[in-house]
Amino acid sequence: MTYEGVLTKMQTEFSNPIQYYLVFENSFLSLNQLLGKSMEIDFVGYQCLNCGKKKKIFRQGFCYDCFMSSAAAGDWIMKPELSTAHLDIEDRDLDYEKKVQLQPHIVYLALSSEVKVGVTRQTQVPTRWIDQGAVQAIPIVEVPNRYLAGITEVALKNHYADKTNWQKMLKNEVPKVDLLKEKASLKYLIPKEVQDFYYPEKENLYELHYPVLEFPTKINSLNLDKSPNFSGKLTGIKGQYLMFEDGTVFNVRTFEGYVVKIVI
Repeated sequence: MTYEGVLTKMQTEFSNPIQYYLVFENSFLSLNQLLGKSMEIDFVGYQCLNCGKKKKIFRQGFCYDCFMSSAAAGDWIMKPELSTAHLDIEDRDLDYEKKVQLQPHIVYLALSSEVKVGVTRQTQVPTRWIDQGAVQAIPIVEVPNRYLAGITEVALKNHYADKTNWQKMLKNEVPKVDLLKEKASLKYLIPKEVQDFYYPEKENLYELHYPVLEFPTKINSLNLDKSPNFSGKLTGIKGQYLMFEDGTVFNVRTFEGYVVKIVI
């Protein structure tokens, strides 16, 4: 069978194991059913996720013009502490920024390659952790806006990583860490403005299990711009990565906005 469409990040369903889907405009593909089977990925072209034009993708699924102008690509996306909607100050589009920034956000610890701190909207739990390939995660605080989450993350980044080592994550090189103890030990690190949002009695530790037949020992990252045609046997899915028998891994999120043809 052949599927063709614009890549967007894999949709997920929180279960054991996590269910993964590639969703196109007129079809979708259940990837868990392809484990142990061969698939072919062919690069066809580009389509910006914002303007829909067939322009080369610059970053985050956007063409250059859209990345530089869209409110969905503002600096506060990657750096929540730069959020200003709570002050009624516009970055690119205040209505959009209020909609996204002025809603409950979670600051969390996640265990993927090591313990990392991060921020996500409350509505993105546990999707955010699945996308990172975390095997465990625990919320630290729930705050009413993105700015408060951002300054909390900045304070904790002095003690925890804020990025995942994706190679260790894919190889399943994960240390044994007690996230409940980590959470209990860090209250004094949280900014004064956020102290009231820390709830030590909420010990809601999430466990995440991925559909993987075999973890790779050596990794080669597939780049569709350099290798527009690839075929291999799917052996696992973790984070936003497809893993293949020969050690090739494909980060679907990196290639959002690319038009592909997938042959099963």
